[in-house]
Amino acid sequence: MSVILYIFECSYKQTNINMIKQEYSNHRHLVPLYHFLTFSAMALLLLGSVLYFFYKDNSSMLPVLLVLMTLTVVSVSFHCRSFALKAQDRAIRAEENLRYFILTGKRLNQDLSLSQIIALRFASDEEFVSLTAKAIEQGLKSDEIKRLIENWRPDYHRA
Repeated sequence: MSVILYIFECSYKQTNINMIKQEYSNHRHLVPLYHFLTFSAMALLLLGSVLYFFYKDNSSMLPVLLVLMTLTVVSVSFHCRSFALKAQDRAIRAEENLRYFILTGKRLNQDLSLSQIIALRFASDEEFVSLTAKAIEQGLKSDEIKRLIENWRPDYHRA
């Protein structure tokens, strides 16, 4: 099981996108486990199912198809969740940028990491700006930011 989780983790990790100049030739992002392995497994599963339907005499094909189907379902489930969270993280970053701009008239500091911004979303408007400055100055981790919040702003819409 840990091997499968390691493969998913490696598939999900991205290169540091800020380090690569993005242009037309490299703007697409492929997730190898999802785009290649999962779709290949689905194609093999479809082909194997059709063959099994017509030629039921091969008894070893059914267990192989069941393993392939299980791996495909696990992969699709994992990636559906991770892709949804990635989209939600982008929305949170945009919302907190807007909230900071409304409160200060300035853009949110680009030195903040995404995990810091996600943690700061729980801060009330009264402490958001000061906690943002403290997070930048002291390099606070997301858990440290959350522990410093006194007036918690709940997020009931997290996926």
